[in-house]
Amino acid sequence: MVENTQSIKRIPGYCALCRSRCGSIAVVENGRFVALEPDPSHPTGRALCAKGRAAPELVYHSDRLRYPLKRTRPKGDPDPGWQRISWDEALNLSAANLRRLADEYSPESVVFSMVSPSTSAIVDSANWIERLMRAFGSPNFCQSMELCGWGRYLATRYTYGAGVPGNYMPDLENAGCILFWGYNPNLARLDHAVTTVAALKRGARLIVVDPRRIGLAKKADLWLQVRPGSDGALALGIAHVMIERGWYDRDFIRNWTNGPLLVRSDNGRLLTGRDLSASDSAQRYVAWNEAKQRPMLFDPALGSYDGDNTELALFGEFMIDTLHGTVGCRPVFDLTAEVCGRNTPERVETICGVGRDQVESAARMLWEARPVAYYAWSGVEMQTNATQIARAIGQLYALTGNLDAPGGNVLFPSVPTKDVVGRELLSTEQAARTLGLPELPLGPARWQHVTSEELYRGILEQQPYAVRGLVGFGANLLLSHADSGRGREALAGLDFYVHADLFMNPTAELADIVLPVTSAFESEGLKIGFEVSQEAQSLVQLRQRVVEPQGEARSDIEIVFDLANHLGLGAHFWDGDVDAGYRYQLEPSGVSLDTLRQNPRGVRVPLQTRHRKFAEQRNGIAQGFDTPTRKIELYSETLLEHGYPPLPAYEEPLISPLSRPELTQRYPLILTCAKNTLFCETQQRALPSLRRHAPDPEVELHPAVAAERGISPGDWVSIETPEGSVRARARLDDTLKPNVVCGQHGWWQPCPEIGAPGYDAFGPDGANFNLIIGHEAIDPISGSVPHRAYLCQIRRVD
Repeated sequence: MVENTQSIKRIPGYCALCRSRCGSIAVVENGRFVALEPDPSHPTGRALCAKGRAAPELVYHSDRLRYPLKRTRPKGDPDPGWQRISWDEALNLSAANLRRLADEYSPESVVFSMVSPSTSAIVDSANWIERLMRAFGSPNFCQSMELCGWGRYLATRYTYGAGVPGNYMPDLENAGCILFWGYNPNLARLDHAVTTVAALKRGARLIVVDPRRIGLAKKADLWLQVRPGSDGALALGIAHVMIERGWYDRDFIRNWTNGPLLVRSDNGRLLTGRDLSASDSAQRYVAWNEAKQRPMLFDPALGSYDGDNTELALFGEFMIDTLHGTVGCRPVFDLTAEVCGRNTPERVETICGVGRDQVESAARMLWEARPVAYYAWSGVEMQTNATQIARAIGQLYALTGNLDAPGGNVLFPSVPTKDVVGRELLSTEQAARTLGLPELPLGPARWQHVTSEELYRGILEQQPYAVRGLVGFGANLLLSHADSGRGREALAGLDFYVHADLFMNPTAELADIVLPVTSAFESEGLKIGFEVSQEAQSLVQLRQRVVEPQGEARSDIEIVFDLANHLGLGAHFWDGDVDAGYRYQLEPSGVSLDTLRQNPRGVRVPLQTRHRKFAEQRNGIAQGFDTPTRKIELYSETLLEHGYPPLPAYEEPLISPLSRPELTQRYPLILTCAKNTLFCETQQRALPSLRRHAPDPEVELHPAVAAERGISPGDWVSIETPEGSVRARARLDDTLKPNVVCGQHGWWQPCPEIGAPGYDAFGPDGANFNLIIGHEAIDPISGSVPHRAYLCQIRRVD
């Protein structure tokens, strides 16, 4: 219950500012929000970061948007001429313009954008924004999936049929070995950091793969300092050692991967029953029985082989008589071993900079310290080879046999709810018109996610059709995505753009209507499960409003429901009644909205974790995996059919010293980036308590590189790439490799209270890191952009 002591209220809830969703207590004195504290009784409440503690500053900041605004001057004018208007006028204008675009050009001409749920409170309304998009008839959702989420949620679907590790979360409490790859939970998910420290105290081992020795890398048993972008070679190299030494779960590989299935040497396709007999099925696959020296058939529909699968060959070449002659075939696992074998420890050391002894130590630790739990983050997603990296790490993990096992990566059960994203509201024909689908058919567009470049091309080049409108919820595209100059030109060319946000920012400044949004502390938020453990997943919590909204600000979810009504879509949104929407969503849970309001600490729904759910049988058939073979697909025919390598293979970054040697004389350094622990991406630099600790943008470089260029700590330097230059202050770090520098993105906001300046988002004297990252070199499957592995030069400036 809410505690009252005279004029002090302590309101339980959770901090929604980032993916961590840390359990918290809001302290309100005389009606004013004064502090946010951790709530140790909450499953994610053992700690709270500086961003959360600065929440009162965020709520009361003088620069907050408080009223709807309308542009009165052309977009080329330096002064937008913002005019305060009423909510009715703002919603009526927005609805009229959006409906006009849908009628004149079709609904797909309007794109919906949303800030990443990993670094904002948009999770409160994310599903409802998707529902609005689909109800409107647009298949285009620009949500940064190519930058943050592709590897852990979608790329591994081509291996596991599900998001691993995005949905199958690491069971850190029971893990014997923890692998963090391109992931620093101190910045991204504080509860993971706290739980990992506890795991280390009980004896778990920790491997961290990161170019920088930060966060838990300082506590790791093994810190693998990989060259930015070369992670795929490292994953394949570790897998090679494990396979060569026999450090892999043979039973798991035989039973639950497509490792035993035979691949034809003539066309690279899996051998099928139809190849052997005209009366058999092309949906049945062939393996080799070593004991009986004959082919064995596997039927995905039945989930079984027509014989003893303990006798299946994993290695060898077999001559198979087919309807069209004898064909040499090898098991998938044999081909997997061959591709991994190209990445010996010695070669990995040359490519990645990770010592051969460390490669072997990592392989041994992953095997001997099982069960293994792993998590990978955006460090390996913002790469030109993001898909292959994700699949290579996923393949490595399959060798341990720990998927959905205690201490491994587990699909924790969820509280039952009704899905509200509205997939049924968008026709198959309309979904097929998603931007980018023809060019990247296996990329984010397959799930209606569009990249920023696809958005910009649709506006500027009207390809594959003209994009005329944008509905934005907090997405500061010009500071969070590459090629900011092109993005600025594109957004300025829209017929109509409505943007909802906490603060005016360089992206919002290009809108026609700007809507003021509440912070998470001025609005309710429904959270059904907190992901990180079974205990956390069982909690359903309705976060209470801590204080009244500033000015006329409304929550994102209220804006969604209100806009839906004005668009004539109220029937899909309970006629604008948010509570009715919540009740619909909660129906299967057995938890009522009234009960949640009476229990602000939340309600726990009894859940029981079942492990190895893929082995559970229904009508005598093992559940298996949601892939074409019903197995974990080390070898993906889906990728092969679209012209991509069916096995994870190392691909050199498209912008690197090896792939672009002609650039290295002018740009000799490898440029990566990381977010500052004090800020959520492009937000919060206006908060004095945070900005005092990080007054200026910084770039980290090795002291030797600095000395060569006459650079001292704190000097202003220019970061130069083929796309342009921006400025930052030099920070020296002798743990970096000498050829690696690390920048920061998100700098634009001033903090006048302490005299800290703002920065031009579009000029060389500014600090917009993404201004100097181009869109030309991208992952061929996902369109992921190389924010984490580029080339640059650093120079001292006055």
